[in-house]
Amino acid sequence: MSEYTGQDQSGATVGIVQRQYFTFADSARPMALESGASIGPVTLAYETCGTLNKDKSNVILVLHALTGDAHMAGYYSADDPKPGWWDIMVGPGKAIDTDRYFVICSNILGSCMGSTGPASVNPETNRPFAMDFPMITIGDMVRAQKALLDHLGIDRLLSAIGGSVGGMQVLEWAVRYPEMVKSAIPLATTCRHSALSIAFNEVARQSIMADPHWNNGDYDDEKKPDMGLAIARMIGHITYLSDESMRHKFGRRLQNRSALKFEFGAEFQVESYLQYQGNKFIERFDANSFLYITKAADYFDLAREHGRGSLVKAFSKARARFLVASYTSDWLYPTYQSKEMVKAMKKNSLDVSFCEIDAQWGHDAFLLPDQRLNTLISGFLRSVAP
Repeated sequence: MSEYTGQDQSGATVGIVQRQYFTFADSARPMALESGASIGPVTLAYETCGTLNKDKSNVILVLHALTGDAHMAGYYSADDPKPGWWDIMVGPGKAIDTDRYFVICSNILGSCMGSTGPASVNPETNRPFAMDFPMITIGDMVRAQKALLDHLGIDRLLSAIGGSVGGMQVLEWAVRYPEMVKSAIPLATTCRHSALSIAFNEVARQSIMADPHWNNGDYDDEKKPDMGLAIARMIGHITYLSDESMRHKFGRRLQNRSALKFEFGAEFQVESYLQYQGNKFIERFDANSFLYITKAADYFDLAREHGRGSLVKAFSKARARFLVASYTSDWLYPTYQSKEMVKAMKKNSLDVSFCEIDAQWGHDAFLLPDQRLNTLISGFLRSVAP
């Protein structure tokens, strides 16, 4: 998931939003994790938009991608220069219409954006968990979200929607809690990482762990593995784009110069862009969280977890209507992976619509303004709404 600055911010907004927190479990009754470890207390940061109707039948759960957070739409203050990460999609009259739906987005377990993660204080030591934080999975993230919905008194979702790692959570929701999910919209995602995806994540993790300031995860604000994290972000950014989008956006144009200088500084625009994105990322994200969340994404395997190796068997648990969308230029989670899940859904006679969207912007296309996606999602949601 890349930065989203520079996107179209026109149209109505949900206005000022406020981050909220929910804490559950404790040392006496910790949350059991799929790794066999346990943790407690657990805090999730979350935000809501819209109004919950009387019979609580208009709830949409938005699930964010790898480095996202709970701030999906609106602004934190009147002079906030940037809206939430999916402001193009969530708001009055938008595809996820907050005049009709009550929309919830929570920051995932393991993150550093307000939820419990490796940067949180370990109550047993009064120091950050760092590498003492237990391994987590996509299933653990979803079970923590389920605890939040229980707290909010929500027992049924009109829809769960998300892209990339958020799409993995959508799929997990659909098979883990089928009675709760009326419809599901997984975008630009997969049922399991390919070797290529795992390889990119591993190189990114190694760049962090090779940074001398990583110090086996035990670092402080004075000396953090900034270089390693910045490189990890640059690696990720390459996978979020596409050959066509990079050619269109950068080509071989030089940055602030008219001729090559034959040096190792950033001469090409694409080099400068990647360095900018890497340096910007270290201002807001924690290196250890990046390690844990990418590993959770690599572990995700819907067929293994829910179908004893069979994707068809895994989806036999689902009851939701599905809208699956992929992008022609997404080489991180290419269309064949979406078709694989659609095939498994259809073998279970599930109601599924599939669309491959022709887009040049690569994996992150779902974060960019696109009227075709807006139309698909708004129409689908209206078709499942009571």
